[in-house]
Amino acid sequence: MDRDQARKMKEQLAAFARELAEKHGVVATPRSLGGQTVSEAADLVRAPTLALGLVPQPEGGFGIAVRYRLGVPRARSIVRKISAEVGPDVDVRRTGRIRPVSELGPRPPAPTSQADGETDRRRPLRPGISIGHVGVTAGTLGAFVTRASSGGDGGSNGSGSGDLYALSNYHVLAGSRQARPGDVVLQPGPADGGLAPGDRIGELTQVVDLEVIEPAYTDAAIARLDRVPIDLEYPVGRVVKTARALGGEVVGKVGRTTSITRGRVTAIELDDVVVGYEDLGALSFDDQIEIESLDDGPFSRGGDSGALVYREDGVALGLLFAGSESGGRSGKGLTYANPIDQVLDILGIELAGEPAHPFG
Repeated sequence: MDRDQARKMKEQLAAFARELAEKHGVVATPRSLGGQTVSEAADLVRAPTLALGLVPQPEGGFGIAVRYRLGVPRARSIVRKISAEVGPDVDVRRTGRIRPVSELGPRPPAPTSQADGETDRRRPLRPGISIGHVGVTAGTLGAFVTRASSGGDGGSNGSGSGDLYALSNYHVLAGSRQARPGDVVLQPGPADGGLAPGDRIGELTQVVDLEVIEPAYTDAAIARLDRVPIDLEYPVGRVVKTARALGGEVVGKVGRTTSITRGRVTAIELDDVVVGYEDLGALSFDDQIEIESLDDGPFSRGGDSGALVYREDGVALGLLFAGSESGGRSGKGLTYANPIDQVLDILGIELAGEPAHPFG
């Protein structure tokens, strides 16, 4: 199938999957939670709902990616019927529960000895190091960004043209609905020993609100940096260009926990990726990128949240935010990322190409 044909089939299958779920007695979805409590919402992670997307085919074109969380009989029955509709162009994987990859990992006193990445205090700041809201554990500094010349709402604390921001996830730089612009951001994150005021590097500026009822597209936030030196280099050099993931790309990332890892994009445009948050319950994400590891270990683990995912040629594709319990070549889990262009557009930012401060 070409991409348009695959997209049309995906839409048809999504409607078919909802009908099957209703016949099996599963009528609640993450998009119709209403006034349910967080604990009730989190239980929906166990429901046999499917994530559907596109998977690149070896001979060209696309098939249908079918992802299901738990191997309960109802889920397996729905998967079999969906697979029969697709035929040989289907790629089925069981993921287990999917969670933000800060919540899979470090908890105070969160031993940094379990991490291969940079968990200590680093100046100049650089991509891949430990970072976090003063009330969060630890995640990863994904990229340095500036306000886009034609976008952005200016944030809550001003946005002078010389301001530089750190990009990471909502659940790294904010972490809860109680977080407010102006909250302190630390490097390293609190789980790695970061303390205010000595390890302060900036303040929370803007978050992408995560709503329970509507599908989400990004788990992202930015923090305006204080006058701290920075280093813009990644393991592949400076990353200033972005692209839409097409599937099959070999990608890399540098993160707080697993440091430098390599992977391959195994699915794109995944809808209904249900992620279980500790504070928000189960949220559904659309248009997501899936990555499996090309190494012996996983592509990401807890604490890698917020890392930038880039191609081998240094072009950014996504912002890492979640991981599954199982799946992938190693069987140690799959990684999920927001398309980077979506992240930049929604926040009104762009990747920084040159240090914005003379001391950077």
